[in-house]
Amino acid sequence: MRKLTADIVFPVSSAPIPNGVVVTDDAGKIIAIDQRETHDPASLETHRGVIVPGFVNAHCHLELSHMKGVAPTGTGLLPFLKTVVNHRNVPQEQIDDAIEQGDREMWEAGIVAVGDICNKADTAAVKSRSPIRYYSFVEMFDFLSDERAQQTFEGYYEVFAKQSDENGNRKSCVPHAPYTVSKNLFSLINAANSKLKTQNLKLTVSVHNQETVHEDQFFLDKTGDFTEFYRSFGIPLNGFQPTGKPSIYYALENMDPQHRTLFVHNTETLPEEIRAVSSWQSAVGSPGAAFWCSCPNANLYIENRLPNYRYFIENEAIVCLGTDSLTSNWQLSILEEMKTIARFQSYVGFEALLRWATLNGAMALGFEEDLGSIEVGKTPGLNLLNIGKDLKLEQSTKVKRLV
Repeated sequence: MRKLTADIVFPVSSAPIPNGVVVTDDAGKIIAIDQRETHDPASLETHRGVIVPGFVNAHCHLELSHMKGVAPTGTGLLPFLKTVVNHRNVPQEQIDDAIEQGDREMWEAGIVAVGDICNKADTAAVKSRSPIRYYSFVEMFDFLSDERAQQTFEGYYEVFAKQSDENGNRKSCVPHAPYTVSKNLFSLINAANSKLKTQNLKLTVSVHNQETVHEDQFFLDKTGDFTEFYRSFGIPLNGFQPTGKPSIYYALENMDPQHRTLFVHNTETLPEEIRAVSSWQSAVGSPGAAFWCSCPNANLYIENRLPNYRYFIENEAIVCLGTDSLTSNWQLSILEEMKTIARFQSYVGFEALLRWATLNGAMALGFEEDLGSIEVGKTPGLNLLNIGKDLKLEQSTKVKRLV
């Protein structure tokens, strides 16, 4: 048994506790949450700073860890995607070593759960033995080619079969983004996930959303840089007809609202689109829940832009945080994502950022029964942040894993 105390304990699911004490068993399970005066001081592990739950990285591409530093910053999304496509294939040993290192980096950064995008099975072995809990999103895309949907699905389903669903890990089939997934492939993904749902598994479906202005232009009137992007890879767009609406509406027309849905990036998302998602899920008898994952450092790395977080706060959206990949980020640290938002959009307070970094992400991945908040019976991991009672995140703020 351990008794850990700090200047403030932040359960997240309840009010912060000055001079709080968290009592855990040897496996890290929360036994009690108390005040300091109820314990013998000699029995306490006393720390300066604040104790918070383990962080949840709701969006990562661990399999791209070997590409750290390959893509230049500030190019915009489409040149970035070309870099990823053209530089993915390196010796397998190099890929495996980078995956191991990325997993270890996240654990040392206080991350206890990850929503991880997979196009290959390269990460499966690491996930099966990692102390981090993973939700593997096996991502599929056929570049809007209905006739290629079945073949594409079958290839990616082999990757799905190889991903770990042991030791608390989970997995589902997901679309990459509206601009790369045909209606036929959406249908095949939905059918596969429906079979998983009949097994009473908690499903989340992830989709990249409105990361660049060109994405909406493509769907509004088939203009913007996506037309040239497709041409550069020799992919015809003869069958694509613009919808006259932003890209997210195409996703809503083709996804299943009864699953938890994780919209990722959302740099260009407007208030009316956030409300449209709420209406989309409310229209079915047993709706899932919508989550909005922001990866601020990746947004700055690729396009030098951030979402307008006021839109999400004012519409009571459930926001969580991700790191994206080492291809598009300088590190895999949720604390660094929090610090970036605090720096550039400082109206988002510490308690909101902490909830985005912990409980909201756990809910998005269906791990909230064990992770995301400091509550009796949970095993959320405990992190120490070296910040004062003013709760101001500085560039010098560090995280130390306690449990």
